Amino acid sequence: MGSDAKEVEEKTGPIDLADVPEEEQKKALQFTAGDMPGPLLEESSFATLFPKYRESYLREAWPLVTKALEKHGVACKLDLVDGSMAVSTTRKTWDPFVILKARDLIKLLARSVPFAQAVRVLDDDMSSDIIKIGSLVQNKERFVKRRQRLLGPGGNTLRAIELLTECYVMIQGSTVSAMGRSTKNLAAVRRIVEDCMKNVHPIYHIKELMIRNELAKDPKLANESWDRFLPRFKKRNVKQPKKKLVKKKKREVFPPAPTPSKIDLQLESGEYFLRPDEKRARELEKKRAKSAETRAQKDAERAKDFVAPKEPAPAVKKQKRESESDKIEALKNKFKAQAQVRDKKRSQGDGAVSDYVQTKKKAKSKA
Repeated sequence: MGSDAKEVEEKTGPIDLADVPEEEQKKALQFTAGDMPGPLLEESSFATLFPKYRESYLREAWPLVTKALEKHGVACKLDLVDGSMAVSTTRKTWDPFVILKARDLIKLLARSVPFAQAVRVLDDDMSSDIIKIGSLVQNKERFVKRRQRLLGPGGNTLRAIELLTECYVMIQGSTVSAMGRSTKNLAAVRRIVEDCMKNVHPIYHIKELMIRNELAKDPKLANESWDRFLPRFKKRNVKQPKKKLVKKKKREVFPPAPTPSKIDLQLESGEYFLRPDEKRARELEKKRAKSAETRAQKDAERAKDFVAPKEPAPAVKKQKRESESDKIEALKNKFKAQAQVRDKKRSQGDGAVSDYVQTKKKAKSKA
């Protein structure tokens, strides 16, 4: 009895999903029309706007959209006046989650995704993501350049992203639409797009994805860290020339005053009320004054040619001129010095007579 109980426990124990084939998993998780016993209690609806240039395409493809949504019991409406699309549940809707799928369908159609590709979002294993990139870059020229990096030359960069992530990517205006079966791959697409708008080139992420795909093939590295294999790119701070600050002119609240007309000037000066002969007399006076002024200016210009140029003055040597008081002081000092010399000789004692009498020098005897 104990062995039978153990066998029953082993059979009813937890099952690992890795051991169950994918086809059986899909069958177990599949939602069919008979799984919901009754209709939905409340009506759910979603609406979205579309640009003017999509009107002609949507008008042609709308019968196909209606046919695809009727299979799931979802009603749809195209309003060309307001430029909007709307989807809503009905009493025939047998899947409560399909209304969210229908919402994603009309959003993708509004962002220029073709119907043949957008209708795949109604599948259970398909997801979509719409990335808004318009507000990530403020400068319009820079935004256009970075958006072009996602496309690459001839669309090669976009094609490489689609192959590595196994997602459909559509770039239109200020949004990027992505569709894929794995939310992990959709997150990778979002990271590539957002980093590209932040001035990180998509080629770095493409290299990283290629290395990750190769490492995933090796079962030995399944439980190891892949950081040692992934490339590390250093950021380079490139100095950009500083833009000159342009001072904005102060915006005046009131407009500038209009320039006065000829009649306004005549009204201010009082000429408007003068008689014709008085006006002529005043105009003659003005002309004479003006002609006299111009004649005086011309005469002054002609007289400039006859004015002799200024000659440089000769340099005068500065002679030191002593005043009389200075000469007297010099004589006083001289006499004082002589008196001091005499006083010194007298204090030395009585000198010989020869000191006071000048004698002739003896002539040298000839040998």
